[in-house]
Amino acid sequence: MGMPELAGKIHDESRQGEAVAAFKHDPTTYKKLFYIESYGCAMNFADTEVVASILNTEGFGATRNVEEADLIFLNTCSIREKAEMTVRKRLTEFKLLKKKKTGMLIGMLGCMAERLKSKLLEEEKLVDMVVGPDAYRSLPALIKEAETGQKAVNVLLSREETYGDIAPIRLDSNGVCAFVSIMRGCNNMCSFCVVPFTRGRERSRDAHSIISEVIELFNTGYREVTLLGQNVDSYYWIDEQKDETVTFAKLLEKVAMVNPLLRVRFSTSHPKDITDEVLFTIARHENICNYIHLPVQSGSTRILQLMNRTYTREWYIGKVNRIREILPDCGLSTDMITGFCTETEEDHQDSYSLMEYCKYDLAYMYYYSERPGTLAEKRYEDDIPEEVKKRRLQEIIALHRIHSLESMQRDVHKTFKVLIEANSKKSETDWHGRTDHNKVVIFPKGDYQLQKGDYVQVKINRCTAGTLLGEIVGNQTA
Repeated sequence: MGMPELAGKIHDESRQGEAVAAFKHDPTTYKKLFYIESYGCAMNFADTEVVASILNTEGFGATRNVEEADLIFLNTCSIREKAEMTVRKRLTEFKLLKKKKTGMLIGMLGCMAERLKSKLLEEEKLVDMVVGPDAYRSLPALIKEAETGQKAVNVLLSREETYGDIAPIRLDSNGVCAFVSIMRGCNNMCSFCVVPFTRGRERSRDAHSIISEVIELFNTGYREVTLLGQNVDSYYWIDEQKDETVTFAKLLEKVAMVNPLLRVRFSTSHPKDITDEVLFTIARHENICNYIHLPVQSGSTRILQLMNRTYTREWYIGKVNRIREILPDCGLSTDMITGFCTETEEDHQDSYSLMEYCKYDLAYMYYYSERPGTLAEKRYEDDIPEEVKKRRLQEIIALHRIHSLESMQRDVHKTFKVLIEANSKKSETDWHGRTDHNKVVIFPKGDYQLQKGDYVQVKINRCTAGTLLGEIVGNQTA
C-alpha cells in the first residue's frame, strides 16, 4: 500500500480531458478495438498505457465506447477489498455485454490475476484471459489463443521485466502531466501488503530509457513528470558503459536537468530508504517539486513492528524533522491504516498524536482490510471489529481535515508559481493548475494569452479545505 490509490476507472467521463484525440480512429484502420478500465494506484494507470502501446503495435485501436469494443480489459488492484468488489461487479456487467456481441473477449490484467485466475476463468466464467503485470508482452498471443475458445493465462512474474523499451500511449493524459515508471516490484515485505506477491521483486529500469522517455515527453509538450515505483528510493542501476552507479538521487537529478521548465515529482518513498542525498537534490533544483509522499501506516511502534515496516515511531518523526530541516517549505503527505490486527485504543491514539505532530498536507486514510496471501493473513487474526475500525478512521479523517484546511489557509495572500494543467471543471473561464506543493489552484483566465503547460504567478486570495483560489499577478513565465 505504499503508493496512493487512484479512484475510479481510466475511461470515466470526468477523466477524458484532452486525450480524446488518442481515441479518434478510422474503423478500417484497426483490425479490432479495445477498451480498458484501470483501478488502484498510479502504477496501474501507467501499466495501462504500456498495454495500450503493445496492443496498438499489433493493430488494435483504443475506444471509449465499451459497446463497440472487441476486447475489454480490466486492470485490477488487490490492495483493498472494495477494489476487488468493484472489479467483480464490472466483470459481471461486461459478461452481459458479451452475450450481445459475438466474438467479444474479456480479459483481466494486473494484481488480481494470480489469486483469482481459476475462480474467474473456470468457476464464474467472467473472463477469457488472465494476464499478470509482468506478462503484457504476451497479450497478442493470448488474444489469439482466447479467440479459439481456449482460456488464456499468463501470470508468471519476472525478475527482469521493466517494459523500458515500450513507449506508453498516454490514453487519458491532459497533455501536460505524465507518469514515468522507473522500477517495478517491491522487496519490502510489509505484512499487510500483497504487492510483493502480485508484482514480484524489485528491479530498476535502465536510466537511459527513462531519460529518453522524459525528453520525448518534454518535446511533445508535457511539462510535468511523476517518477513511479513502489519504492522509488530503492532505485539502483549500474551503467556499465560509464562505470556509473545510478541511485535514485542521481536519477532525480538527471531528470531535472532535462529542462528547467520540466517539473519533476516522484512517488512513493519508503521512510527507511529516503536519503539526505535525495533531499539535498530536491533543494538544489527549483524544478523538483517540494512535495514528498511518506507513508507511515501507523503511529504506534508496536503496530509498525507487526506491519514489518522496519522503523519506529521515533525514527519516522526524526525523518520528518530531517525533511523539514533541509526542505523547510516541503509539502508532506502520508498513508494511514486504522484497525490493524490487535490495535488497541492506545495504539490508535499514537496514530492520532503522530498526525497531530506531522500535520500532513494530504493523507490517504483507510481502515484495515485483510488481503488473502499476505503475511498478516497468515500470522495474525483480523480481530478488530469493523465498527471500531471505521470509528477510528473517522477520527483521524476529522483531524486531517483540520490540518488540511490550516495548510491551505497558510497559503492565502501568498504568491505561487502555478503550472496550468486544464480548464477548471466548473468553468471554462477559469484555469486549473497546481503549485509545486501539489495543491490545486483555480484562477480566472482574464485577458492573458495563456495555454495549458504555461507557468504563471498566482496570488492566493482565499481557499477551501481542498483548493486554493487566486488571481494572476505580474507576467507569466513560459
